[in-house]
Amino acid sequence: MGLYERYIVPRLIDVACSAKPILKQREKVVPQATGRVLEVGMGSAINLPFYDPERVECVFGLEPSEGMRRRAAPRLARAPFPVEWLGLPGEEIPLEDESIDTVLLTFTLCTIPDYARALQQMHRVLRPGGRLLFAEHGAAPDAEVRRWQDRLDPLWKRLAGGCHLNREVPAALEKAGFVIERLDTMYLPGTPRVAGFQYWGSARPA
Repeated sequence: MGLYERYIVPRLIDVACSAKPILKQREKVVPQATGRVLEVGMGSAINLPFYDPERVECVFGLEPSEGMRRRAAPRLARAPFPVEWLGLPGEEIPLEDESIDTVLLTFTLCTIPDYARALQQMHRVLRPGGRLLFAEHGAAPDAEVRRWQDRLDPLWKRLAGGCHLNREVPAALEKAGFVIERLDTMYLPGTPRVAGFQYWGSARPA
């Protein structure tokens, strides 16, 4: 891993993912988490202030980036519930089958190399009746925006820590065996349309 990926990318991602419109999306989704929570791509723990401590037993934070875990340390020190790091990628979730009440996925699916396998792992650890909560950006419905997403994706991925612009989030969830309970979409105000089409909602294991 080079200096750019180790030191610059975590800072850039932290700033981008802390922008006011992104925080508004987090505020819609994160408070719904309950029980034993697996947060996939916990990053610098931006979501921690949005959890409802009355409803959360503990959080397992899956985050392979040492740089992001380092940036998260001050936030974790203030957490009102136990947080345990899982320093592995989304394709390798070291938890037992059906052991999690809520999987939380916020602005993470775009960066996981084998996201289909990662979603299968999330499905595996989620208990029957549990929920996957998500807030993600991805493929836009407008043809011209989508064409630009496809053109820019190879360069964007290299500059933005592996982030992809054009992933089909609802289709990926359904292919992994989830049933979408609620889905809202919009272009996020104040962001470029090529990177600003948002999906958020909840899903459950089929």
